[in-house]
This record gives sequence, structure tokens and C-alpha cells, in this order.
Amino acid sequence: MTPTRRAFLGGGLAATVWRLNGRARADSAAPAAPGALNLDAAPARLQLAPPPAKPAAVSAYGGAIPGPLIRLRQGEELRLKFANRLAEPTTLSFPGLRAANAGAGVGGLTQELLKAGGSAEIRVVPPDPGFSLYLPRAGSTDASQQGRGLFGPIVVEEATKPDVDLDEAIVLSDWNIDANGRITDDFADPAVSRGSGGGLVFANGAAAPLKLGARPGARIRLRLGNAATARLATVAIDGAKVLIVAVDGQPSEPFEPLNDQFPMGPGARFELMFDMPRDPGAGVRLDLRGDGGETDRPFIAIASEGESVAPRSESPRLPPNPRLPAEIALESARRCDFTITGGGSAAFALNGVTFAGWAPTPAYVLPRGAPAVFALANKTAVVQAIRLWGHVARLLHAMDDGWEPYWRDTLLIQPGRTAHVAFVADNPGKWPLESAIPEHRAAGMGTWFQVV
Repeated sequence: MTPTRRAFLGGGLAATVWRLNGRARADSAAPAAPGALNLDAAPARLQLAPPPAKPAAVSAYGGAIPGPLIRLRQGEELRLKFANRLAEPTTLSFPGLRAANAGAGVGGLTQELLKAGGSAEIRVVPPDPGFSLYLPRAGSTDASQQGRGLFGPIVVEEATKPDVDLDEAIVLSDWNIDANGRITDDFADPAVSRGSGGGLVFANGAAAPLKLGARPGARIRLRLGNAATARLATVAIDGAKVLIVAVDGQPSEPFEPLNDQFPMGPGARFELMFDMPRDPGAGVRLDLRGDGGETDRPFIAIASEGESVAPRSESPRLPPNPRLPAEIALESARRCDFTITGGGSAAFALNGVTFAGWAPTPAYVLPRGAPAVFALANKTAVVQAIRLWGHVARLLHAMDDGWEPYWRDTLLIQPGRTAHVAFVADNPGKWPLESAIPEHRAAGMGTWFQVV
């Protein structure tokens, strides 16, 4: 069933869109004030199908799905009091931030799990501007907690904002529901691996497509994040020449997506910039490509409205991050090999070890400031979505003749392929290397490394 009206949570509207420059629309959730934020994880109800279906049982951060936009300036400390009102342990994690290890929020590795009814003071200083997601990281319950609504966006603004007319943060999620509007996933099936995701697609707090308006010629910045637990989305663009200007929270050399489409796996973030068409009535559409005979799904639709904006002389781009190295000394890099096996009826394993809890010793120990290359061999029959914590890495070319013009902290690896990523181990602490698909983590896909 497809909802025909805006989704709501209990006593109020869910956050449906965040406008990051200019005035927010009336139904937006106001950004939380940095340094004075109270946030809880609690049971809630969400209308996923039209009445007479009843609202479904979900979980929410701050009473909203997605959770409230957390927005702060570069170098500013995020201080919040986090309360667990669930019936099970949880944590609040920031996998896309290169912040200090103590604030990562990885239960059992960087901190203790927060018990039901407990609260904790969290202080994090993100070193980089960028767009990311906050998520639970509590172990085997991650899939059900995130899959039932525990996810939210966080934006660290640049010191100098880029010249855009519309800046939107949009979070993709999906749901499997029955005829009564109840969530049918039990989030316990380790065979979840096809990447098709749930049948009901949301863009922020309502069923897709998310409809926006902009003036002809307006410069648009879209920050897209995939909070679905298993959807390997392919985003297709129609109506504008779009440049990808940031990947996984880090600015990149602007580049056009091949064939006007790009893959966005679980946990990935992409930032797009483009100018609206000037033809009267023209618009821009982003769709999710269908797989295996499925039809494309509308995701975002932007209509031209009002008077034209004067043309800009500069092409869209973001300033590079000076905290990241211009070069990585591959000739002196420590090589760390990881082989992924299993799947289907068997548990996943990394280097022959199935994750069932954090091992007492790391897979590798890296000296702080040293270059490293992780070789990730996917020997399974399914696409693997791998997340590197605490760092961002360059994806090396298959012919060892350079790297892609962007940084990644999440990576899709096709079956039978090996990916090589290079980075400087400059963030000390204990860091996971694991699947970004929580069902795969529950089925054994994870390990950790240490930077000393």
C-alpha cells in the first residue's frame, strides 16, 4: 500500500525536509541548537499506510523519523544528553565523522552499551565540514533499531558557505508493510543480501517522491543519505547537468555521474550541485532505478517556479578539505588483507573469523600517521557494503595507476572482486571495519583495527 498523505508520528508531524539556507518551510523540524540538545531514542507510532490502517510501531530519535537535523559549524563542539527510552540497550554513533574515538559511539568497543532507561552525556567535535548520518551501534539489535526508524542527519557547515539558492538534506529510507500498515520485517534474517530493500520508499518523513520548488536557473545543493538497512540504490538524474561535489561527507573534484546515475549503498552520502533549467515549466527528477524487471521509483522532483535567477560565472564546487593529505605514499604503505567469505545459509566471515562480538585483539595495528592500504576481497555471491570508521580513504584504480577523485568511508564491492583503498591512519583508537548493512553485521561481517 502506498500512503496518500504525509506521514505522522504520534502527536505531530515528522520532519519532512530541511532547508539549510533561507527560511525553513512550515512543516520542517527546527534544527537542534548546538550545545543544548536533548535527544532520546524511544518507541513511537508512524502512519505508513492510509487509514483505516493504524500507525505502525516504530522507534524514533526525538520523536521524528528521520531524527532531528543536527547542524553545527566546523570546529564547534556538539554537546547533547542522550536518553535511551527503548526496552533494550542502544548507543548513539557517528560513523561518518572523523571525530575522536571516544565519541564514536560503538557499543562494546569504544564505549559500554547504554542500558534501557539510561542516559549519557555525549561530546563530539567533528573536524571536517560535511553531511553524515547518526545511527545506533549496539550489536545484533542494530538492524531492528535502524530499520524501525533510528537514523538522522547531521550537517557540519563550511566556514564559508557555498553560493547556492537551495540547500536540502534528504534521507532515503524504506519499509516493508502488510495490508494493515504494520512493518513485516523481523530484521533477523541473515540472508538479507539482495539489496532491493523495502517496498515503500520514503524521502525524509513521507512517501517518495519528495516535491520541491526552485526558481529557473537557481543553483541547487542536494545532500543525499541512504539510511535504508539493505537497499543498494541506483539514483538516476533527469533534467539537469549534475555534478557530484562531495562523497561520504568529504568534498571531491566535481565530476559528472556516468550515464547520469550513481550507486548509493547503505550508509553512503552524496552531495550534488546543479543549476535548474531555464525553460518554462522544466524540472529536475531523481529516480531510483528498478532491478530485475522492477519499475523505476520516483525519489525527488524539483519544479521550476517564479522568476529566473541570474546566471553564475563559476561552476559548482566545494573547497577541498585541507585536513586530508594531498598525496598518500603508497610505496611505504602497510598492506592489510581482508577476505570476505560466507553468505547464503552460512555466516559471513572476515579472514575466516565470523564476528560474534569484539575480539580481544585487533585484526591489524597501524602506527599513527602511517599510510595504509586495505585490500578487500569479496569471495561471496552478493555485493558487500563495507564501512571504514574514523577515516576516509581513496579508492585505488584497478591498474595501480592512481585513485578516484573522491574519498570514501563506505564502499560497494561486487561479488568476486577485490577493492583497494588507501588512507593515512591519523585518528588514534579502536575502529571497526564492517558491513554497513546491519543484517550482514549480525551474520558475522565485522572486525576492528587499531591506530596507536
